[in-house]
Amino acid sequence: MSKPRLHEGFSLKPEAIPFAPVYEAGFLTRKNGVWRSERPALVPERCNGCLLCALCCPDGAVKATADGKVEFDEDFCKGCGLCARACRRGALTMEKEPCHG
Repeated sequence: MSKPRLHEGFSLKPEAIPFAPVYEAGFLTRKNGVWRSERPALVPERCNGCLLCALCCPDGAVKATADGKVEFDEDFCKGCGLCARACRRGALTMEKEPCHG
């Protein structure tokens, strides 16, 4: 018995693709910041710009600026805290959102 080949009998026609809304990169369908209970807080003096926080962020909410500093996109951040756990220098902590007491 032979193994099936990956592309055997495969054809992609436009009508075979299910319809779904498509948005430009950076377009928000809703903001995450309204329901999170914690957000990242940066201590700039401790940050060395290694960007481990950006590598660990599942939402892509951490980015480096042109001068090598770390910046957060509060609209995309869901407050999971993975960036703070990844920071080896303790430059990131999670603080309570002001609206959640």
